[in-house]
Amino acid sequence: MAGVDLLFGPMLIGVVLNMMLYGAVVTQMFTYYQRYTNDSAWIRYFMLYLLIVETANVFVEFGIIYQPLIIQYGKDAAIAFSPKLLPGDAVLISIVSAPIQLFTAWRISVITGSRILPGFIALLSLSSFAAGITVSAKVIAFPEFRSFENFTIVVIVWLVLSAACDIVIAVGMTHALYTRKTGLAAIDGRINQIIRLTLETGALTALTALADVTFFLVFPRTTMNFIVDFPLSALYTCSILAMLNSREKRFKTSDPEQGRTAPQTQMRTTNDQNTLKPPACSFHGSKMVSQTGSQTKFEILTSTEKLVTSDSASERTLAHSDFYNYNQVQELDVPKPMTTRLQLELPPKPSDARERPARF
Repeated sequence: MAGVDLLFGPMLIGVVLNMMLYGAVVTQMFTYYQRYTNDSAWIRYFMLYLLIVETANVFVEFGIIYQPLIIQYGKDAAIAFSPKLLPGDAVLISIVSAPIQLFTAWRISVITGSRILPGFIALLSLSSFAAGITVSAKVIAFPEFRSFENFTIVVIVWLVLSAACDIVIAVGMTHALYTRKTGLAAIDGRINQIIRLTLETGALTALTALADVTFFLVFPRTTMNFIVDFPLSALYTCSILAMLNSREKRFKTSDPEQGRTAPQTQMRTTNDQNTLKPPACSFHGSKMVSQTGSQTKFEILTSTEKLVTSDSASERTLAHSDFYNYNQVQELDVPKPMTTRLQLELPPKPSDARERPARF
């Protein structure tokens, strides 16, 4: 059997890495609960479940390294038998990775409307979960370090299935998002960002699982694999939180006619004087006429993230994403489907009061 340095050194490194990732989990969890208050209750409870499990994982792994280094310091049993809390490692990784993989499979089913790929992902996830629980039972049955070679096949099946599930999720989510591109630069740019994040997080968890099984096979009778094994559950939690926190913040609308998030419309106006006031224009029926000769540009920007405010004094309607450039007097037909309100500054009303002659 290996010495103390190759038995508890890798474990200690893995515990430190896991605690560092736990800080990242807490930070992302705080961000999620602050920004996405309108998410479904079951999703918010699911994130709370992950936080509780990750907190328990920190204490379990701390106990794993505390027993041989402090309680059994200098005793032969420390290097002969594995820590009593070591079987909890495989259980905690399994009860974190499997629900996250099933949650991602549900997201793919919502996007694609298909159940074939999500069903295959669920099969891989549940098989990996069963193998992880089996590994934990094997560690309980064979607590000696030299007996770990007896269940090498189960460890390989567990980690390979988990890595394969992560790869299928990354490829499936990428394909589902890529086929939903609209041709609009803003929306497609957002989709590309989510695709990159999906590939990065999926590849990270898959490579970590493969590194775990590789170290287990290449360095037998040591604990080198625990360098990447202990932080594995925190990586899964960070990946799902990164996906959820990458979304734009959503607000509820107060417009009873919309019943959902209303688009935000902004108007930017530039002219020769760099003023924000629009040029003088009049409305004739469904036509809008510009009455100025200076070069003025209107740009209508539409977003689906905030609210539309209305001005009861002046309401004119224009189509979404229209671009108007008035160089001379122009007429534009405004479509009748009214979707966005354009606020115009009206000139002040003339005062009815007559000027009184000055008294001498």
